[in-house]
Amino acid sequence: MNKTVLLTGFEPFNKETINPAWEAVRSLAGQEGEGYRIEVRQLPCVFGAAGEVLRAAIDELRPSVVIAVGQAGGRVDLSVERIAINIDDAPIPDNAQCQLVDQPVVAGGPAAYFSTLPIKAIVAGLRGSGLPASVSQTAGTFVCNHVFYSLMHQTAGRQVRAGFIHIPYLPQQAAAHPGAPSMALAEVVRGLTIALEVALSTRDDVCEVGGAVA
Repeated sequence: MNKTVLLTGFEPFNKETINPAWEAVRSLAGQEGEGYRIEVRQLPCVFGAAGEVLRAAIDELRPSVVIAVGQAGGRVDLSVERIAINIDDAPIPDNAQCQLVDQPVVAGGPAAYFSTLPIKAIVAGLRGSGLPASVSQTAGTFVCNHVFYSLMHQTAGRQVRAGFIHIPYLPQQAAAHPGAPSMALAEVVRGLTIALEVALSTRDDVCEVGGAVA
């Protein structure tokens, strides 16, 4: 029986007309590889509601791997997130015009969760395939981190590998943000495929440099 991989991407936010995370994720819907099948869900860029949609999808699909994907305008590569923190501190309103400040994602929850994906093996696999990638030490404090923390809280104690990957703008978005880096959709899709296949095939993460000075 094929294992289920759940990929999620967000709806557009902050006046963008597209979200590269959803564009990449939805292009993989229903695809199958060696021993797996991909299911996808779009998440609202809304505090609370995004976690609820995610929870329903996990309960319905019972996936073996979950990778949430989000847009990070200004990032130059595929950023594999290491840690989710228990704080919502929004620099801008979400799509429901809610701007949470210094609120926990889960009241009484742990201060943070680490990704259960083999993050360094994924980065190595991406770089080995000619794609720029790095370990990221922060997923921010907006809805991406909210979903990342919610995901790790929901899957804690389950036999599920889960984590978050941030991706750059698409070229058509970067054209409206002079100087901003971008990545072609086909390359993002290729990167996500590599990431999920590494997550499925790698038991123990590799031990190599992936930290940051600041």
